[in-house]
Amino acid sequence: MFYFKTKRQSFIVVLDVKMDQTLRCVLGFFCNRPRATTTSNWPETFWTETLTLRCEIEGGGDSEWTFGWRRDRTSRTSKYTTDNKYIISRATDSDNGDYECSGRRGSPHSTFTPWSEPFKLTVTKITPKAELRADSTSIPAGGAVTLTCDVNPPSSGWTYILFRGDHPGTQDDGKNFNGRISVSKGGVYRCRGVRGEPVYYTEYSDSVTINIILSNRAVVTLQPHWTEIHSGEKITLRCEIEGGDDAEWEYEWKTSNSFKPPKEKEYSFGPADTTNSGNYSCKGRKKSDQSPTGWSDPITLTVLFSSPQPVLTVSPLWLSPGDSVTLNCEVKHPSAGWRFYWYEAIPKLSDNSYNYQLLSGSRDGTEKYSFIVHGQTHTAGYVCRAGRGEMNTPYSKPKFVWSGDLPSSASLTVSPERVQHFTSDSVSLECKGNSTQWRVKFQEKLTRNNVYWCESGSGEFSNAVNITKQKSEIILVSPVHPVTEGSSVSLSCRLRSSDIVSNVFFYLNNKLIQNDTRKELNISAVSKSDEGFYKCQTSGRESSQSWMSVTVVAVSRLGNPSYPVILVIVGLICGVVLIILLLLLYRCRQSKDSCFRR
Repeated sequence: MFYFKTKRQSFIVVLDVKMDQTLRCVLGFFCNRPRATTTSNWPETFWTETLTLRCEIEGGGDSEWTFGWRRDRTSRTSKYTTDNKYIISRATDSDNGDYECSGRRGSPHSTFTPWSEPFKLTVTKITPKAELRADSTSIPAGGAVTLTCDVNPPSSGWTYILFRGDHPGTQDDGKNFNGRISVSKGGVYRCRGVRGEPVYYTEYSDSVTINIILSNRAVVTLQPHWTEIHSGEKITLRCEIEGGDDAEWEYEWKTSNSFKPPKEKEYSFGPADTTNSGNYSCKGRKKSDQSPTGWSDPITLTVLFSSPQPVLTVSPLWLSPGDSVTLNCEVKHPSAGWRFYWYEAIPKLSDNSYNYQLLSGSRDGTEKYSFIVHGQTHTAGYVCRAGRGEMNTPYSKPKFVWSGDLPSSASLTVSPERVQHFTSDSVSLECKGNSTQWRVKFQEKLTRNNVYWCESGSGEFSNAVNITKQKSEIILVSPVHPVTEGSSVSLSCRLRSSDIVSNVFFYLNNKLIQNDTRKELNISAVSKSDEGFYKCQTSGRESSQSWMSVTVVAVSRLGNPSYPVILVIVGLICGVVLIILLLLLYRCRQSKDSCFRR
């Protein structure tokens, strides 16, 4: 009970012993003010982090205080103790609230301070994670790189531990650092943050790989050395490290397709398919310290869907007896490991196809894509194919060389027997020879200009003839078969409306050779010089030109019975003349004066 007196009146105020402490301070009692703080220097608290609150009495002097705590203005949450700290271990959101502290002193009659201003605790419901960054992930040997570690979400009070591989780094690597550190070793780095007592750890950062770029150079090679292959072929990729023979290496591959070779020095795949096409690069990594080379230059591998189709060409197309025939087999990239195989086409009438027989000297194939057939005398067909490794291309389409000479075993005759015909003419072709089965083949060279020949069931070819169909009003009448040297031949002109005309000009290789009133060009004894392209001209109209071939007949020494006699006679004459000359020479030496007088 307290007694109060004023100028106007007096009154008594009765205070309960449990009166509010603030009022007691107003009345002048126990005005030492407590303050609730935290021992850490950061405002936020993370999930499961330990937090220590501290109660400080302003103006408390050396008095022996005990301390009590309450949360959210409820009854005290702790007994009064001499320890001014209140520890919240492994905080969760259930610990959120406003914390206040109060001091007490004196015994047996205790006096209390007011409650402190509340300290608001909000536990962040996440575990922070460290983030590690590098200003470069590749450095040359002897260089260094700066690593920076911080915490997300951003907060204060952290120091950091650096890890290389699966173990904490040494002091040189920065076992403890303040967020930035320079390292010179390659490897996989991580960091994490630490703070508080007891120590609170963040989650590990994601790893950052630092590569020490070696001077050794990686190179991708192919075996075989073909950058363009075909489906079904086999090929080996190899990663070579230049100057790396003194070290053990691990290998890594990078491709532009979905195919990923294993981490080995070489890898063979086959049969290849188009999904293997792409760019291939590799690099090596030393097993000793995981230092890598740079990536090799990419090598582009193309896998084509189908095998290449070879194309055969022959030269010449028309033969003179005994000519050499040159075969050329064209395939894409002929120098890329191909070998070439050459065949003669043998007619097979049963299915309108050909059997293929290897030419002599072609059994093991040739490196060159050309082949020469010597001494060809008759019409023949040829095919080729290419191969490399275990793969062969399809056969080429057959190509033919033609001979106009009539062989004894098979021949083709034409009626009417001329090269040029009007489009309205009927032309008869007849195969003759030792076979009972024949087929007529033709090679279309130009529109209305075809080469015809016969093929027998016994695999023989006839001579070939060139027949043209003319839409013009004039044609040249010329022999369809070669003319034998020394024989006679007649050429003429024919109009669609009549047979033979007069006043015809004849040309050989575009040179005028006859321009009089005669209607035919007659050659009594044909020679090789008469061979060539002929055409005729009359009444302002000109025919197409046609080739007339001349066959040279070689004189057979063994086939001429007079040849030995002639040889003996010539030998005797030469012997007599030689003897006479020797006698005259002897006489001249015996008598020079006499010889000179003669």
